[in-house]
This record gives sequence, C-alpha cells and structure tokens, in this order.
Amino acid sequence: MAQIKEFGTVKTLFVMAAEPEYGEHLQQRFVPLITGVGPVEGAIAITRHLAALDELPDLVISIGSAGSAKLRKTDIYQVTEVGYRDMDASPLGFPKGITPFLGLPATLPLPLRIADVPQATLSTGANIISGAMYQDIDADLVDMETFAILRACHQFDLPLIALRGVSDGDAELSDVTDWTEYLHIIDEKLAAIIDQIGDALGARGLSFGGYSAELEPKML
Repeated sequence: MAQIKEFGTVKTLFVMAAEPEYGEHLQQRFVPLITGVGPVEGAIAITRHLAALDELPDLVISIGSAGSAKLRKTDIYQVTEVGYRDMDASPLGFPKGITPFLGLPATLPLPLRIADVPQATLSTGANIISGAMYQDIDADLVDMETFAILRACHQFDLPLIALRGVSDGDAELSDVTDWTEYLHIIDEKLAAIIDQIGDALGARGLSFGGYSAELEPKML
C-alpha cells in the first residue's frame, strides 16, 4: 500500500511502474504506488488511488528508469516536458501527438524543477523503443507511463516531478536483463536526489500551486 511521505509540511506521493525499479536504497526512503507497466495501467492506478484518498498529497513524484540513445546510461534526469508518442490522429488533419479536441499541445511541461539535476525531454508510449526505433523519437528519453501520470495529476491539479535514470538504449534490446542490469545503480543515484528534494522541501516548503501550462519553471 502506497504511503504519503512528508517532507516538512509537504505531503508527497511517489509513483513507480514496476517492482524491479524499487531497489534497496529507495526502499529505505518511501513506499510508492506501483502502477504497472504502460500508459493505460499508469492512468488507471494513479487515478483510482488519488480518487480514493481522503486528503490529496501536495506533490507527486514519478520515479524510475527510461531508455535513451542520446544520454549516458545510469545518469539521472528530471523531465521538463513529455509527449505521448502513441497519439496519431493525422489522417483527420491533427498534428501527430495532438489529442483531438483536448486543447493541449503535443508536449506538456513539468514546471517544477530541482536545482543541479540535469534536464531532459521525454516521450511516453506503450511500446518498447530499441535500436533504430530511436530515429523516430524527438525526445531525449523514452518511457511508458509519465504522460499518463501527468494527465492524471492535471485532473487533481497536482504538481508533478518526474525523475528517470537511463537504463538502456545504447544497444538493441534482446532480453529483460538488458533493462534490469543497471537498475541497482540507478536506484542508488535516485535515492540521493530524493534526499536532496526532501531537504529542499523540508527547509522551504512547496511554493508552487498546481499545474498550469502557462507557468514559468519553478525551482525547489
């Protein structure tokens, strides 16, 4: 059962996709909501969880791994914007990535930022990206849940931080171990950044309202 983590006065919900990403270092810091893999499971799990709470958290942190053909394996990045690569209504005249009639851009911002953590853009979709498939990706990172988590957060007007460690992408994937091989290193590095976030929130609180596409980036 996921637990709300309090950093000073800031109530925080951690969200992760899969148990293999939740290593020994993160286990010492929080109990996450494990959503399952993919945008559908991600959206269902977090929406159901938030809707059932008597009191909403002040902040959601999505944390885990991602693939990249551009960025160094095991490095950690904070996501500045995320797109939904599955959405393609172009036969009806909508640009690829735009959800028809929603009124939102193809890439959505995550305005809340962490000092001194490298930034990257992210593409979310239901497929595993590997090898030559990266040539069709215009973002730095790929994952399978963040866009869905962000859209759920919009519905509850909650700010989201997304942290991703690069687990693969420098070579063609052929087995699940190609993804899990470096998760223990990512786990340790992510834990250190969570400590940094906790210190910042404990000292200064969260001077950030909810989500708004018009908001300038806000630094913890």
